[in-house]
Formats: sequence, structure tokens, C-alpha cells
Amino acid sequence: MSKRSQAASSPTADRFRKTRAAHSDETAEDYVEAVQQLIQTRGVARIGDLAKLMGVSHVTVTRIISRLQDEGLVVQEPYRPVTLTPIGKRLARASHERHGVVLRFLCAIGVPRKQAEIDTEGIEHHVSAQTIKAMRRVLKEKGEG
Repeated sequence: MSKRSQAASSPTADRFRKTRAAHSDETAEDYVEAVQQLIQTRGVARIGDLAKLMGVSHVTVTRIISRLQDEGLVVQEPYRPVTLTPIGKRLARASHERHGVVLRFLCAIGVPRKQAEIDTEGIEHHVSAQTIKAMRRVLKEKGEG
């Protein structure tokens, strides 16, 4: 086996590969969650509202929404609000739930709320289902789950 093959199959390489995959999913998770949030709070999710919420340009949102539509997560027709497909709704729900668990866990271990909210945005995309399960168990044990 070559050194390159050994490196490609090492535990470290696997860890970095998983991290890169998580990074590629972050945008989709953040945007479907934002679309769901806007629909719940305003009744509709428009490109301009998403741009304002995400702190990016209209062009950036349009490009990302186009990609999410290609992935089957959203539907967006010209001059119409963005809607979630059933798959997009499931992803938004799962992302929102994971976000809540991580936030509650960080607060439960003493991280100040404002900092926990900031940290959650990064952690939520990289935490495994196994870790979420452990966080839920700790929250339940503390009576906060």
C-alpha cells in the first residue's frame, strides 16, 4: 500500500473528510432553517428578507436558493416567495432541533447565553447524532431536557 493510500484511509483523514462534508452542508441547513423561521414569523420567505436575516447580498441569496432548489430543498419561482419542499422541511426541523439541543447544553454547562448562541452556530453543524444523544441525556439528568 502506498503512503498516499495509507494517508487517505487513516482515522485522521476520515475525521477531516467528515468535517469537510459537514462544512458543505452548513449553508443548506442555515438557509432552510432561515426560510422556515421567516415563514413562521412573517408568513413568507422572500429573497430580500433572507438577505437581511443572513447579512448577505441579494445576489448571494439568489445563488444559494438556486443551488438549494437544484438539491430539492426549496421551491422558488420568479417574484414569488421561497417555500420548502418536504425534504427541506425535514432538514429545517432537524437543524432547528439540533440547534436547540446544542444551545441548551452550552447554557446548562455554564456558558453565558450570548456566547452560547454564537458558539452554537458553529457547533451545530459538526456535532454527531451520537453527541446530540449524549447532550440530551445530560440535559435530562439535569432536568433541563
